[in-house]
Amino acid sequence: MDRITPGIVAVLLGAFAGVALFVPFVAISYRRRGRLSAGRLLLWAAALMYFWAIWAYTLVPLPDTTTYRCAGVNLDPLTFVRDIRGAFDGVGSPLADPALLQLGLNVLLFVPLGFFLRVLGGRGIVVALLTGFALSLLVETTQLTGVWGVFPCAYRVFDVVDLATNTLGAGLGAVLALAVPRTLRGSPPAPDADQPRPVTRRRRLLAMVCDVLVYLFIGAAVSVATQLWLQFVIGDTDAVGEGAIASVVGQGVAVGAVLTVILMTGRSFGDLAVQLRYVGDRLPTWAERTLRAVGGIAGFAALDSLTRENGAWALLFAVIAVVLALTTRDGRGLPGLISGQTLTDARGTRAPR
Repeated sequence: MDRITPGIVAVLLGAFAGVALFVPFVAISYRRRGRLSAGRLLLWAAALMYFWAIWAYTLVPLPDTTTYRCAGVNLDPLTFVRDIRGAFDGVGSPLADPALLQLGLNVLLFVPLGFFLRVLGGRGIVVALLTGFALSLLVETTQLTGVWGVFPCAYRVFDVVDLATNTLGAGLGAVLALAVPRTLRGSPPAPDADQPRPVTRRRRLLAMVCDVLVYLFIGAAVSVATQLWLQFVIGDTDAVGEGAIASVVGQGVAVGAVLTVILMTGRSFGDLAVQLRYVGDRLPTWAERTLRAVGGIAGFAALDSLTRENGAWALLFAVIAVVLALTTRDGRGLPGLISGQTLTDARGTRAPR
């Protein structure tokens, strides 16, 4: 069970961080590369999950305070020599020796780090080695200090051999990444990143997903901040327990944020992320933006906020929005239909005055 727990922790933390960083990642991808690549998205998701896996497998599970025992320190860098010799001198297969397996796992644990540094960051072997050593030192020091003073002493052994094997693993990962074509390594800006591209329904749906995520995260962040303010500033524990005030404030701020952005720019957070713009000349600008907001995320957010006890209306709105995005020309959907606007690539149009 102890081997499974860190994996579960890494998956949960990685998934949460991935959702939180999804919209910024989409926006950066469209500005640097002109589009969102599924391959790079999966690689970055794997790198994010790996980052949390390192910490989970080196720090979790935390010790039980009732059975807590201080761990030792190994400062002998030649310990691995005796471990390898003991594995081959002993009875049975050396591959089954716990000490040898530990050495191998310590190397393998940091191989992805070097791979990701070269493929995603465009860095070489030297940077991989230095980064591997620095990250390993940070992990070992965290263990040595009992998570920086949370525990009275180290609950896992500080081992200089781990520093060496982890660093070696990062270097090997950078070497293995040489198998990836040079044109696919790193993340240089694409030369045509600022050129207009076809507006697809998939791109419009991606903008809608970004809109919903921004709305939900703004609401959640403001709600948490409100709860903390009520608890530690006002001291109203009853209001904290009920959660009604935090919920109303969070939803109100989130609705106001998405509405304000559209009224000011004519584009939602999702439109800004994937470089889309609604354009038209049938109505005054203020009217077009208002209708675009009502037919898009602002309308959904308002329904979700006003009918929270019965989410059927917001769900129906979402279903209609998705169906129209899939069936209307260029995926302009409900916002385009009620505002009379068409959907274009923002890089090929000028912002209305």
